[in-house]
Amino acid sequence: MAVPTKLESPLRPLQWRGGTDGHLELLDQTRLPTEVVRLACRDVETLWEAIRSLRVRGAPAIGCAAAYGAVLAFQSASRGSAAEWMEAVERGCKRLAESRPTAVNLFWALDRMRRRAESLRGAAARDAGEALMAEAHAIRDEDAAMCRAIGRHGAELIGDGVGVLTHCNAGALATSEYGTALALIYAAHEQGRRFKVFADETRPLLQGARLTAWELQQAGIDVTLICDNMAAQVMREGRIQLVVVGADRIAANGDAANKIGTYGVAVIAHAHKVPMYVAAPRTTFDLSTPNGAAIPIEQRGADEISHGFGRVTGPPGVACYNPAFDVTPAELLAGIVTERGIIRPVNRETVSKMLSEKG
Repeated sequence: MAVPTKLESPLRPLQWRGGTDGHLELLDQTRLPTEVVRLACRDVETLWEAIRSLRVRGAPAIGCAAAYGAVLAFQSASRGSAAEWMEAVERGCKRLAESRPTAVNLFWALDRMRRRAESLRGAAARDAGEALMAEAHAIRDEDAAMCRAIGRHGAELIGDGVGVLTHCNAGALATSEYGTALALIYAAHEQGRRFKVFADETRPLLQGARLTAWELQQAGIDVTLICDNMAAQVMREGRIQLVVVGADRIAANGDAANKIGTYGVAVIAHAHKVPMYVAAPRTTFDLSTPNGAAIPIEQRGADEISHGFGRVTGPPGVACYNPAFDVTPAELLAGIVTERGIIRPVNRETVSKMLSEKG
């Protein structure tokens, strides 16, 4: 059941409430910016629907939510035998893996929770539940730390007077807190720099308008909302000196999948000689995927285009094509900001070197 609540500081899109018998609470992002509503997820199916319907979204946040989903799966069989609760965790992880195909953090987190469950084979149910809960908390806390580190490394890119364009939402709402692309913006703001952010509205679900613009306003950051098809003109007018976006999966060669429209922004930025950076933690890299062509692209329903937000926005029966993501080639990126530093130039060798370094 959704219950209105006040916002926390820092802004967190998901929190676990209670102990091993508790539940996951999500900030329902489909209700923003007009309503601040929390959704209690007490079982895997409720969480699956929340991920699928974008009540929680953003690759790192989905991964964190999925980790807690493994705990919810455990709860459903916690009074049974070890074999029963292990089967329940496996079944829950498999179901959550079906929610969205592109964000690699989802699969990374579920695999980690599976491995932890396997390591607990033969443990008492109480001990297993506490260990799985600790693992989910660790995934969430590690993500928060990585986001802060991304901000520290990337803040240097944003100087006084700079205009920054971002697409979709890669802020606190898309992570455990603080954000990836917006982490650079938050860190520069905290360091006292004065700059302007332009947020693409990000059709068809308007995550830039509903989420990024709202989130930055909440933080007191100078933000201007523009339509997606205005980005080229705004660059041409010299208002933008930097583009920074997030990613849902980065291939071994540095090709990056992000919300649909990102590739177009990259082409425009390249034409106007504006550097474009992706900001993402190491959990978003998928070294088993050789390049962007191998990244699975989620296809979403036609109603998001033909009946946007419940209104008829296209003629009855019109064919719609609705890929949720596109892929930006590595050669169009000036760099990738990670929690370990900035990868530049972006290619297979530099990606491998950064990810293989200890730390």
